[in-house]
Amino acid sequence: MAAQPVNRLAIAGRICTEPDTRVSPAGVPITRFTLEHESQQPEAGGNRQVRCRIRVVAAGPEWQQVAQQPRNGDRIRVEGFVSQAGYRSAEFSLVLHAQRIEVLDD
Repeated sequence: MAAQPVNRLAIAGRICTEPDTRVSPAGVPITRFTLEHESQQPEAGGNRQVRCRIRVVAAGPEWQQVAQQPRNGDRIRVEGFVSQAGYRSAEFSLVLHAQRIEVLDD
């Protein structure tokens, strides 16, 4: 039995760029979009206003239907793992590789 990954990230927010689906040279559909998160989080006895954007990648045919339904402005929850966005860049920006996408009600 394969071990389950333990380093997973879950984040909810609004899609702030229109999802774009392309097909890799290997024939794998890859959907990319940016998610904007806003919340208040407890820190040091107070509340901290949190706002961030993270790029999301959903790869494989099983994500094509899910990733094409949400549109810019929709609220979703994404669960997956983070990785370096590209290997050519000297900067280590992150991208969230979606393993689960859930559309949320407003």
